[in-house]
Amino acid sequence: MDQPNAIPVVVFALRALANTLPYILIAVIMIAWLKAASAEAYATRVFEGRENRMIVFAALVGGLAPFCSCEVIPFIAGLLAFGAPLSAIMAFWLSSPLVDPPTLIITASALGWPFAIGKAAAAVFIGLAGGFAIKAARATGFFSNPTRPRAGSTCCSAPKPAEQSPRWTFWHEAERRDVFRSEFIANGVFLVKWLAFAYVMEALLVTYVPASLIAASVGGDGVGSIITAAVVGMPAYLNGYVAPPLLAGLMDQGMGAGAAMAFMVAGAVSSIPAMAAVWSLVNRGVFATYLALGLSGAIVSGIIFQAIH
Repeated sequence: MDQPNAIPVVVFALRALANTLPYILIAVIMIAWLKAASAEAYATRVFEGRENRMIVFAALVGGLAPFCSCEVIPFIAGLLAFGAPLSAIMAFWLSSPLVDPPTLIITASALGWPFAIGKAAAAVFIGLAGGFAIKAARATGFFSNPTRPRAGSTCCSAPKPAEQSPRWTFWHEAERRDVFRSEFIANGVFLVKWLAFAYVMEALLVTYVPASLIAASVGGDGVGSIITAAVVGMPAYLNGYVAPPLLAGLMDQGMGAGAAMAFMVAGAVSSIPAMAAVWSLVNRGVFATYLALGLSGAIVSGIIFQAIH
């Protein structure tokens, strides 16, 4: 419909995608290696020992675990059935959707390492805050029975806790080599497809959306813009691979760094798969607390990041 801009938009998207391809390759290899090695088994060891230790390690490991929002459902269900403390589970649950090694690399390629490291720190911070908040609430009698009846029914096929042992030298086993190959291809296609789409959207955003509109809504470094970005970000979820390029475009148009951080964090916590996981496993009180912790954590993370950016 706007032929004079067609070629510039395509060139913008292709250049951005070409610059990201090395990061995509690293991310795809990392995902395939973690899956083929059954690295998920290490995450189960976090939920052993004293509660405070479990909360801290759950928040840290949540940012490294190779789970998507759907795959975490059976893992969490198994932990609930096993009797792991809700505080440690919540710490893992809040931090896991926010960041993992591949999304960290993609975020760094689009927004720079300071933003990527800030997001990783926000994931750990929100996980810790949520875990210790749940521990304090349980000490006063709340969340004594957090699960729903028949929690854990799911169609996802992720491995349950302690179902497999890690094998970092996976290439010695044909079955694990097949897993690596299939994960490499599937995730490579997935990332190239969605990042190409994201960069086209970024090009359109930069070309057609007035910078004044972005600046008026979520521009500047005020707390109001950060709160607005977090509230808007929760229902307007974008997955961790698509969000960084679009946020790069929004920041070029005047979006503040703190607002961008709040938008990204709030959107990751409230993704439809993640919310479905929470709703399917726990009662309404825990579900509402999960959303409140995610939203408040996104706002605080945005304020802190804006202050130090």
